[in-house]
Amino acid sequence: MTDRINRRNFLTKGAIGGAATVAGAALAAPAVAQELPTIKWRLTSGFPNNLDTIYGGAVVMSQALSKITGGKFEIQVFQAGEIVPGPQAIDAVKANTVEIAHTCGYYFTGKDPTFAIGSTIPFGLNGRQQNAWLYHGGGNEAYNEFLADYGVIGVPGGATGAQMGGWFRKEIKGLADLKGVKMRIAGVAGEVMSRLGVVPQQLPGGDIYPALERGTIDAAEWIGPYDDERLGFYQIAPNYYYPAYWEGGLTIHFFINKAQYEALPDAYKAALDAACKAANINMQALYDVKNTTAIRSLVGKGVKLRPLPRDVMDAAYKTTFELYAEYSAKHPAWAKIYPGWKKFRDESFEWFRVAEYSYDSYMYAAQASGK
Repeated sequence: MTDRINRRNFLTKGAIGGAATVAGAALAAPAVAQELPTIKWRLTSGFPNNLDTIYGGAVVMSQALSKITGGKFEIQVFQAGEIVPGPQAIDAVKANTVEIAHTCGYYFTGKDPTFAIGSTIPFGLNGRQQNAWLYHGGGNEAYNEFLADYGVIGVPGGATGAQMGGWFRKEIKGLADLKGVKMRIAGVAGEVMSRLGVVPQQLPGGDIYPALERGTIDAAEWIGPYDDERLGFYQIAPNYYYPAYWEGGLTIHFFINKAQYEALPDAYKAALDAACKAANINMQALYDVKNTTAIRSLVGKGVKLRPLPRDVMDAAYKTTFELYAEYSAKHPAWAKIYPGWKKFRDESFEWFRVAEYSYDSYMYAAQASGK
C-alpha cells in the first residue's frame, strides 16, 4: 500500500506535471496489482546532454516511467554519439540496436520529407495546434501509418514553441542579402532557404559553434534564447532574427521499435504513453520559463534582435507551398498526409484568429505601452 501511495504522490505532486497525473492515476493501481515483467530498454537521444532541456525530455520520460511502474520498466538514456550518431537514430531503432530514440523527425527528410510533417514544417502549426493535431486531429495516427514502413512508431515527447530565426554575422536587410549565405538549417526548411539563395548545411547542435567560429558557416539556427545562449552563438554572430517561419511549433518524438512496442503489456503501453505526455508538457513549460530569462540576458550582452524582413517572409511563404505541391506529386506518403494536415491548419487558424489572436494582440500592445 505504501508503494502505491508513493507512486500516486509522484504523479500528483512531482515536477513532471499534469499529463502524467491524469493518465497515471488511472493506471497505477492495475500496474501494481498485476505480475508484470521487468523490462530494460536503451534510448539514444538526438541531442548532447549539455542541452539540458531538449535532452532532458528523455530523462523526464524515463524517470516518470520508472516511478509509474515501480522500477519494473526502465529506460536508460544515452546522449547523441554514445551508441550511435544522432543522424542514425531511426536506423538504430529499426535495427533494434536500441529500442527507442528521442529526436526530431525532420532530421530524416533525406529518406522522405514526410518525416518532417509529424515534427514541424515551414508555415505550419503553432505549439498548441500541433498538439491538437497530433493527439486529437488524427495527426499522430497518420504519422504512424507512414512510420510503419520503417519499423517504428512515434509518440510525441517534447515541444519548444515558436523558435527564433537564427544568428547571422551580417545584417539581413532584404531577400537579396540571403544570396550565398552558408547557414546551418535542417530538413524541409533547408530546401526552402536554398531556393531563396541560402547554402544550407545540416549540422548537429554540438557542431554549430565550431563551424561559426571557423567561418565554415555564416549563420545558424538552433532553437531559442536559452539553448542558443548556452551554445555561445552570440559571441560570433550578433544579429538574432525572428521568427523561425519553419518551426512555429516543433514536436520532438520518441521513436520506438514497432515490434518491441507491440510486445509490451497493455499496462506498460499506458505507462509509457503517460510518461511521454509528461515529457511533452514539461519541455514546453521549461522553455517558456528559461527563454524569458535568456532573451533579456542576450540583449544585455549586446545582441541585436531583428525581425526577418517582410520580403523574406513573403518569398519563403510562396516558395514553401510550391515545394509542398512538388512533394505531393513525388512522395505518396506526403500526398496521403498533407491534405488532412492542411485542412486542420487552415481551420485551426480561422478559430485562433477569433479569440487567441485578438486577446494576444491587445495584451501585448497594452503591456508594451505601459498599461
